[in-house]
Amino acid sequence: MHIKTIGILVVAAFGLSACGDTLGEQALYGAGAGAATAIVIDGDIATGAVVGGVANVAYCQSYPERCR
Repeated sequence: MHIKTIGILVVAAFGLSACGDTLGEQALYGAGAGAATAIVIDGDIATGAVVGGVANVAYCQSYPERCR
């Protein structure tokens, strides 16, 4: 398996396992996972952070029972 693929899988697993208890934590954890993913895939870090933050908040707010 390619090292970049392994990195993406690790970052994705971390992002999915760290939902956060508050809205701020959810945004921060998602932003961190998005930025880390962007670094691994050579993407734009700021865009990755924004997308990750928004996506994690949306997921955690939509499915709070899955984020505990």
